[in-house]
Amino acid sequence: MNDPLSRFSVNQMTVKQLSLPELVDACRELGVGGVGLWREPVRKYGVEAAAKLVRDAGLTVTTLCRGGFLTATDPVERAEAMGDNHAAIDEAATLGTDTLVLVSGGLPFDSKDLRGARERIADALAVLGPYAAERGVRLAIEPLHPMFASDRCVVSTLAQALDIAERFPAHQVGVTVDTYHIWWDDRAPQQIARAGAGGRIHTFQLADWTTPLPEGVLNGRGQIGDGAIDMREWKGYVDAAGYTGAIEVELFNEALWARDGREVLAETTARFAAHVGDAGETGTEE
Repeated sequence: MNDPLSRFSVNQMTVKQLSLPELVDACRELGVGGVGLWREPVRKYGVEAAAKLVRDAGLTVTTLCRGGFLTATDPVERAEAMGDNHAAIDEAATLGTDTLVLVSGGLPFDSKDLRGARERIADALAVLGPYAAERGVRLAIEPLHPMFASDRCVVSTLAQALDIAERFPAHQVGVTVDTYHIWWDDRAPQQIARAGAGGRIHTFQLADWTTPLPEGVLNGRGQIGDGAIDMREWKGYVDAAGYTGAIEVELFNEALWARDGREVLAETTARFAAHVGDAGETGTEE
């Protein structure tokens, strides 16, 4: 019988209350082999030290979050964003991950020009893509739910993400498939197939959709099995598209963060086994 956790990876934000050493220890205890890391806590710990810590623990860094925010029109802001993304690529390479997730950025202040903002993303990727490829890193454009289009991400659908990504070689730029952001879109399964055919599914992330959303909406990503999304159905779409990589659970949730982090990680592994594992695999839901 297959291991239902063989592809499971936990994103660091799911249990952000754990320090990086605590997260590594908890992963070893629970048999979790993959972690998605975030730049802020990694930088606080030290990028080189973090790389050694996870490497010595035998963990695979499945992604680094995040780069992006490439929509500014102000020349100074744009130069700062490009510098930050070059640094993010270098950090990803040091950590040994091949995937940097990009949150593209929202509309600049006092702008209503969505198309122009998306073009500036493509302009930036023309520079960042080759730089990343030289360092063995792929850029994964993540479409975010349309409620974030104004302030966080003007790329709202997989189709929009692929329209940008396909201007570049697949080993430079692809997409992030995240259930939380695309589950509502009846065109998304077709776009997953499109992404898979082009070798552009660079990471697959999970979070459930629960309502009501919290104030500010950002931290509303629900625990697997608590909401409206059929996780096994979406896994089927990415599997059929040829994706065989890690499946990363990324939760932003104040209630989960208020709990013991090891308990949350144990619950998350159990939920993954119960709601994502293939037919014939078993897991005990907590």
